[in-house]
Amino acid sequence: MTPHTDLGKVAIITGANSNLGICIGKRLMDSISPDTRLTIIVSSRTLPRAKEALKTLKEYALKRHLQRPALIEFDYILFDFNNMVSVTGASHELNKRYRHIDYFFANSAFGLFDGIDWVMAAKECSTNLMQAVTDPSYKKQIIGGTTRDGMGSVFQANVFGPWFMLNEIIPLMKNGGKFIWISSLLSDPTRVDFTDIELVKNSKSYEGSKRLIDLLHEATYQRLLNQHGIQSYLVHPGIFRSSSFAQFLNIFTYYGMIMMFYIARFLGSPWHVIDAYVAANAVIWAATKATPETVDQSYKYGSACDWSGKEYVKTEAFDSSKKEIVEEYVEKKRFEWKQKLKNQID
Repeated sequence: MTPHTDLGKVAIITGANSNLGICIGKRLMDSISPDTRLTIIVSSRTLPRAKEALKTLKEYALKRHLQRPALIEFDYILFDFNNMVSVTGASHELNKRYRHIDYFFANSAFGLFDGIDWVMAAKECSTNLMQAVTDPSYKKQIIGGTTRDGMGSVFQANVFGPWFMLNEIIPLMKNGGKFIWISSLLSDPTRVDFTDIELVKNSKSYEGSKRLIDLLHEATYQRLLNQHGIQSYLVHPGIFRSSSFAQFLNIFTYYGMIMMFYIARFLGSPWHVIDAYVAANAVIWAATKATPETVDQSYKYGSACDWSGKEYVKTEAFDSSKKEIVEEYVEKKRFEWKQKLKNQID
């Protein structure tokens, strides 16, 4: 494919099939100037899923942006963050296909979810509703997941894979590109045991991976800016309707969960944004409005709303202790994989 030479904006969205991924694409279309050419690249592990995401985004563009003076174009790239050969191949393809990438949305949300402890769920919902719909203890996760590459699968998919890819496409993003880490409200320090950085023995590996994202961002954002002119921002989407856990719910429990989200919001929670489009607010704000001159990159920025649903971006400080341990571990592994993969691409 001929490299793109137009000086418009180019964005890649990982996890583009998810509710949040789709809404990141929609909000980006709504936020970029109509006079600016926009290319959205969706990533997926499979072609049918990529086509599904493209179809949804194209329909939205035709419905909302048909009269837009500048073009909106769509592209896709297939790869799996849990396969380093695949990640390397995709990075090489991006470097061949594009002259620049302006936005990299690291929206990886891989988790080893294994259902619901319904007894615990009933108890928690009846005794501590806010806990039940914010940081539930009844969601079960599989312990011990690893990939064929020999890494913890959640660690590789959500932390290492995106970081490796970013470093492979630095030439496309230098001098103005923005890398948006999508973390979680639940990424607190208790989620990670530093003797198990790859989260293999962790019963909360998904939340642990988001904690590692926080620390990796904190350890590297200044270096990315100083050495490459790449801006890194850390955001989270709040709590919203997500397809990732819907498979474990029936129609009654699903709508019961949504009702409890509204109750939590009415009771004062700023994080129960519910709508995935609102959940993408902080993500697109960081991409299109934040700058190092106006925003402190050491903070996390969350999608929030008031009791009526009016959206805003909420700033959060967080504990960044032991960030150097995470950076050292991930960088050592990145250089190891660079050596392993150096002959994979001609």
